[in-house]
Amino acid sequence: MSVKWGVLGTANIAQGCTIPGMKEAGNCELYAIAGRNEVKVNDYKERFGFEKGYVGYDKLLEDPDVQAIYIPLPNNLHKEWVIKALKAGKHVLCEKPMALNADDAREMFTAAKENNVILMEAYAYLHGQYIASLKSDIASGVIGDVDFIETAFYTQGYEEDIRLYKELGGGAVYDLGCYCTTMILSLIDSEPEYVMANAEFNDKGADVFASALMKFKNGARAAFNVGMIFDPGKDGRRDRLYIHGSKGTITSDVEYNQAGKVSYTIKTGTSEYHPSINVYHNYMLEVEQLGRCIENGETPHVSPEFTIKNAEVLDKILAQIGY
Repeated sequence: MSVKWGVLGTANIAQGCTIPGMKEAGNCELYAIAGRNEVKVNDYKERFGFEKGYVGYDKLLEDPDVQAIYIPLPNNLHKEWVIKALKAGKHVLCEKPMALNADDAREMFTAAKENNVILMEAYAYLHGQYIASLKSDIASGVIGDVDFIETAFYTQGYEEDIRLYKELGGGAVYDLGCYCTTMILSLIDSEPEYVMANAEFNDKGADVFASALMKFKNGARAAFNVGMIFDPGKDGRRDRLYIHGSKGTITSDVEYNQAGKVSYTIKTGTSEYHPSINVYHNYMLEVEQLGRCIENGETPHVSPEFTIKNAEVLDKILAQIGY
């Protein structure tokens, strides 16, 4: 069986990442696309093979054949349209960060429960074999107890983009830092004790560079840097991960959401080795996983508890930087 999906919005991440993943997913029927621009809607419909095209988001929610909806709208619109979709009886996959604060996330999950539908935040990389391999190696004890994680995510700056505007939920912490915090929370099995952070802002009120330090109740620490710092309009990206344990380390330059053959370096004493991992299309994997949740009762891989925990960390970081 296949789940009939609708896409609510014609954002770049939809056309470049998620819709191609949906086309590869074995249990997904690419059914309907909705947008506010008729030209864009028709382009998506023809290019990707959607059966239906709607000018206006509400029309998508009114279609009784749509079972699940993917929402890639600007961050400040997530809560409104997620709750509308849930109340319309649709399962929802919402692009990260799903909520602008933890209270909004709780309200959205409450709406999902009240309407007997599933809501999952879209962190495609958390579904992939790369993060699964990292977690497996850490759980095996090969590097001992994790006591420090450092990660970074840098991209090009932007001449004009929704990420540059605070009123649209823009900024480096929301756009990039959420990857770092979810990575850290996935690999350190403890509750955050405190967060310290600082940031540089643009003239539109959005943070363009931010650094944070976290300490956990088990004594582990973590730090990250994020920024939209490379030359605007040019191709620029840098991802980094370093995990220090009591017996060894893991280092990796694999990009978040990267697919294909990837590797990282494990060092223990005088030994060094490089696991080789085949990573499938992460966006395909998350769509298939939510499809199995809908069809077979599988538990969402990105759980409500994890989303709320991460949102609470982001709240503390944003409060620290004065967002």
